[in-house]
Amino acid sequence: MLARPIVRMQRVVLARQVQRLSMSASGPGNSRSSPLVRRAKNLPANTVVKFVPQQEAWVVERMGRFSRILEPGLAILLPFLDRIAYTQSLKEVAVEIPTQTAITHDNVTLELDGVLYYKVVEPYKAAYGVADAEFSITQLAQTTMRAEIGQMTLDTTLAERNTLNHNIVNAINLASESWGIACLRYEIRDIHPPAKVVEAMHSQVSAERSKRAQILESEGSRQSAINVAEGAKQAQILSSEADKAQQINRAMGEAEAIRQTAQAEAHAIERVAQAITQSEGGELAAGLHVAQQYVEAFGKIAKESNTIIVPASANDISGMVAQAMTVFSSVTANQKKQAALKAPKGNEGTGGFGSEQVGH
Repeated sequence: MLARPIVRMQRVVLARQVQRLSMSASGPGNSRSSPLVRRAKNLPANTVVKFVPQQEAWVVERMGRFSRILEPGLAILLPFLDRIAYTQSLKEVAVEIPTQTAITHDNVTLELDGVLYYKVVEPYKAAYGVADAEFSITQLAQTTMRAEIGQMTLDTTLAERNTLNHNIVNAINLASESWGIACLRYEIRDIHPPAKVVEAMHSQVSAERSKRAQILESEGSRQSAINVAEGAKQAQILSSEADKAQQINRAMGEAEAIRQTAQAEAHAIERVAQAITQSEGGELAAGLHVAQQYVEAFGKIAKESNTIIVPASANDISGMVAQAMTVFSSVTANQKKQAALKAPKGNEGTGGFGSEQVGH
């Protein structure tokens, strides 16, 4: 009695398997083979005892309905009732995104290609949430890349690849959350702008470099002129300071020479005055000296100039000497008188005694 229902059940299961195999072979969505999901011919058969490889997850259906997910290791299945419907790899997979065109925000057409890295994180959603995971994630990456590039200018696209890659990964993860697939990273390999745009970019770079070179050259010329002017300024300052020091030294030397000359003349006059007043015959000697100088001066007059001015009594040498001696005596008397007036009263006797000595 129990054998008949079991046979009928086996027939139903076999019929369903044949129907699914035919649908998978004729269905348009399964024309692509994904490395993450194996179905139909690549699925392992139910041999009751199975060993699941590492980094794989097997989705088991019982009588056409999801039953459980087999983890790596030993697994026991019920014959005829359990069927391994999907085997999914949990490894990271790299998918090449084919070259596609995209238009930037400033209306420049670009050709781009890239590489997408993703992995299955939830085998149940990956098995029942999407028909072909690789095809779906590839199409999603292409559309997302077009959308992101459409929001950026050409310069931003070329300069901020990391930002663009990050935005594409976030957009793919947000859209593929129900598929049980996580996009790990996206890398843009090549960006090909149009040939005219490339030529314009090269011209812009050349112009920018020429501009920098001219700016640097002008800065160098400006700094050179400033250095030359500063050098001339410092030279003039040092030269003026040297002239100032020279003039100060010359003036100090001339002042010292005048001082020394005045002191020598004063000392000489003092000695002459002492010789005249204190020695016998001093006035006669002074008169003789004056007479000699008078004669010498008249001798030089004719040699130095054609115009000669002579006194009326030029032949009276004795009169001239007597007159000079009279002037000298009056000057000496006035000096003695002024010295006596400036002296203290207590020293009047001493002053008078001294004057008598001078008179003798």
